[in-house]
Amino acid sequence: MGYSDMSTSPASDANGQVVVLLLADISHASRLWGWSRIVKGPQALQGIPGLLFSKVLGSGYEGGFGLRPSPSRQGMFGLFESLQTAQDFIENSSVLQAYQERSDEFCWALLKTWSCRGSWDGQLLDVCAAQPIKGPVAALTRASIKLAKAPAFWRHAPPSQIALADAKGCQLAVGLGEAPFVRQATFTIWDSVADMNAYARSGAHLEAIQDAAQNDYFSESMFARFVPLQVQGQWHGKVYA
Repeated sequence: MGYSDMSTSPASDANGQVVVLLLADISHASRLWGWSRIVKGPQALQGIPGLLFSKVLGSGYEGGFGLRPSPSRQGMFGLFESLQTAQDFIENSSVLQAYQERSDEFCWALLKTWSCRGSWDGQLLDVCAAQPIKGPVAALTRASIKLAKAPAFWRHAPPSQIALADAKGCQLAVGLGEAPFVRQATFTIWDSVADMNAYARSGAHLEAIQDAAQNDYFSESMFARFVPLQVQGQWHGKVYA
């Protein structure tokens, strides 16, 4: 399985950590299996060679960002110690195969970090790639929301989602979460850094970020940016290859 034209010279280096993000829309017949993945969480991923850190994630309805959970859409985040171990997981893992066989839609992304602020349950991401000059980029924002601040945080979700749906250059966007209401994440892929920044620094999203900072919404947060080495599969009817 070779790398697609998404790769760039800085990110093609085999050294350093690599992130694998899986997205799956579990078929109706396999939804009990899908829920068991959420319940087991990272315990279901123990023993995978080179896996440093992992999260099994639920999603909002239809993969969106609202409070209503999806009965079928979910994701998995895995931080691997090297490109080789990440690629071995994609090509040979029974975990990935099980998701693929039980999903109506399935997509995975292989990513290298070029910027990261904050942490996820104390885990930091090593910066292993240079900021791309051109081509696609990906972003993951996640936060542990203080319970008392959650209602104020969620008031920003509908306008931010509408703005994201209309954002220029957004190839993919999905809402993910470890726990309803208080542990949330967003994963996006963009045509360019400029398109990503234009959304992040304007409109409803900028208002939400400023409000969160001013009112101390989060007990922990992480804002990570990636170079996509490869994206493959199907999500919301769009094919990535």
